[in-house]
Amino acid sequence: MSVLTSQFVRFLFAGGVAAAANYGSRFAFSLWCSYEVAIVLAYLVGMTVAFLLMRAYVFDARTGKLAPQVLKFIAVNILAVLQTLLISIVLARWGLPALGVTQHVEALAHLIGVLVPVVTSYAGHRLATFK
Repeated sequence: MSVLTSQFVRFLFAGGVAAAANYGSRFAFSLWCSYEVAIVLAYLVGMTVAFLLMRAYVFDARTGKLAPQVLKFIAVNILAVLQTLLISIVLARWGLPALGVTQHVEALAHLIGVLVPVVTSYAGHRLATFK
């Protein structure tokens, strides 16, 4: 069985659009907030985009009840936002500098932090949120 099912490819595409919204909005939020707060706010932007795309195009769950889907989506994403935040902070503060990276450290750390929860999020949404 192939890991790259059409549903997973749609998930990756929707997740990519949501990740771009997340990643891009962090720069705007950073104009007014600390790095850590900007990451969380940007994650909320990405999460909203992801929910709308995944509900409509990935899991075809438009006919399901909205409130339970939203609550389950939030629960699955609590783990993902914690992963994103932890990885971003650890890489920005210690990991990348220890590797000699000195330019765009926060941007690179956040990009990696956004990419990490792909597998856990897919499994959670497939098995719980939009089942």
